[in-house]
Amino acid sequence: MRLTPQSVELLAPVGTWEVLEAAVAAGADAVYLGGKRFNMRLHRTDTNFDDEKLARAIKYAHDRNVRLYITVNNLISEREIPGMRDYLKLLNQLQPDALIVQDLAILELARELNITVPLHASVMMNTHNEHSIRTLMDYGITRVVTNRELTLTQLTLLKERTGIELEYFIHGDMCVAHSGQCYHSGIVFGQSSNRGRCLKPCRWPYQLIDTATGQAVTASDPGPYKLAMKDMCMYNALPELIQAGVCSFKIEGRMRTADFVSRVVKIYRQAIDRYIADPTGYSFDAASWQELYDYRSRDFSTCYALGNPGASSIGYTGEREPRFFSQAVTEAGITVTPALPAIHPPVPEVTKRPALAVRVAGLDALTAAFENGADTAYLGGEAFKPNKPLTLKDIEQAVSLAEKYNTQVIVTTPRITMEREAGELEQFFACLDTIKPHGLMVSNSGMLRLARQTTNLPVQADFSFNLFNHLTTAWLKTNGASKVTISLEATYEQIAELAQTSKLPLELIVHGALEAMVLDHCVPSAVLKETSAHAHSQLYPQHHYSLLDSAGERHDIKIDQYSRNHILFAKDLCLLPHLPALISAGVSNYRIEGQHYSPELVGLLTATYRAELDRLNAGNNNNVDRAIINRLATASPRELGIGAFRYRISR
Repeated sequence: MRLTPQSVELLAPVGTWEVLEAAVAAGADAVYLGGKRFNMRLHRTDTNFDDEKLARAIKYAHDRNVRLYITVNNLISEREIPGMRDYLKLLNQLQPDALIVQDLAILELARELNITVPLHASVMMNTHNEHSIRTLMDYGITRVVTNRELTLTQLTLLKERTGIELEYFIHGDMCVAHSGQCYHSGIVFGQSSNRGRCLKPCRWPYQLIDTATGQAVTASDPGPYKLAMKDMCMYNALPELIQAGVCSFKIEGRMRTADFVSRVVKIYRQAIDRYIADPTGYSFDAASWQELYDYRSRDFSTCYALGNPGASSIGYTGEREPRFFSQAVTEAGITVTPALPAIHPPVPEVTKRPALAVRVAGLDALTAAFENGADTAYLGGEAFKPNKPLTLKDIEQAVSLAEKYNTQVIVTTPRITMEREAGELEQFFACLDTIKPHGLMVSNSGMLRLARQTTNLPVQADFSFNLFNHLTTAWLKTNGASKVTISLEATYEQIAELAQTSKLPLELIVHGALEAMVLDHCVPSAVLKETSAHAHSQLYPQHHYSLLDSAGERHDIKIDQYSRNHILFAKDLCLLPHLPALISAGVSNYRIEGQHYSPELVGLLTATYRAELDRLNAGNNNNVDRAIINRLATASPRELGIGAFRYRISR
């Protein structure tokens, strides 16, 4: 690859006009900024650009041969679609150089409105495999802001296989959780990280404890901030970054000052130019590095760019945290007589028996679900230690059990599917055509594409698609989905609105142990100073750990077969008291997330929800008996709560 000044774009963050001028003067090739609507930095009223300033900013940048990208990168609810239509029309008139988008609904709207501005996929799309990239390319996406967990080697592979432009964060604040898959702030505070309002529970203090005993697991605790990622800094690895084929080097920080942005842009500008002019003669500039270091916010890490960094990427002491956005609070508990608003317009009376599905970890739990009234069982995907992944023979047995009980088995896939997982699933899907389960449930657009291309099975979309509006259901239907799952962050009102407009059957999770975050970082391995997450899982398969926050809430850590950490909410979701309102809203498919439960508890939950759904469907609309709630609470491994139903609407 022969390098030219056009080979690499230095992309700077802009929050105000002063920062725009500073970034351009410092040598940025491009800038990215947000309007006052629909973007991922909505905490402060003194940042972002109103419509008039957007037009001025585009002219200012273009007059100086600088590209300008506008972020339209949060999820949109049903009631926000008209406003989004108007906003996209405006942006198409203004003609920035690209729009950075997250919600799949934007891809539908871009076609409907004949948007001519290029589209870039936001990091919030959690794009981490070639199949997702190819799907996005079909919809006119010209660049992908890649998943932050990808290494430079993986980026090179994606570039070679797809040819798409890749954008990668090289400096600034990083999230410990997979982008677009963190629901902690949205459910606990009603302030969604997927809608630009994250209150950063990952930067709370936590104690690592033994789940069984409640005791701290190590005397040499490195510090309380066990999820607090250091800032990304790729200055020391610029040659590797450039040679990986990344075309746009993105600096994080749309809420940063002009002085900060100017300094970072100048230092990277000089280093990039020196390398491109003379790659073999390039040398590290210690003085520039020292300046970056002296003016840092947090300490630095290369994060995942050069491989999983483990403990070295975490700022355990918290001493360099510039700001704490929130503190731990007690999650919302359960109420027996919830007061929910009436639905307008009213929906027809339900006559069809509501369907009940249960996600299970193994065949014993699957049998318990079927014996107690489940219509469908989901199994497969992640296997959480000490469980082992299901074999093809296990799935054959599950299909036989479904035939016995006149029910259905749907096989699930992992939420995160990088090249290893995608390669395994390609072979797996081919085998399933012979075993013939009743369908597949996938967790990202890449696996939806792969399933559609390699099997003839019906394919469903899981909650990780972050479904908030009917246009996303339309996109999923076009791309082969037969049923979709509503977002975990959706409130009752948002669910009711979506139930009236969806282009596909909707399924709602009403009970279960829900995951607040999914991480490639292994918390126990890092704290206990194991050589790797994989080694820890192999050596201590029976050990279970939790994070205890400052409000006394225990968040269990579940480790899957790929050594990813899935951090649970402190309270398991229980919407049993809300079933009357949900049925009246038009929801007809319900799911229990039972993969973290014993077969006995799966049986109890299935029988309870089956009985309540049948009672309500028969016209008995009395509130649920308190004794039933108490029975479930006593049997549950965690307290019960109501998740996003604490709030009128998710912001």
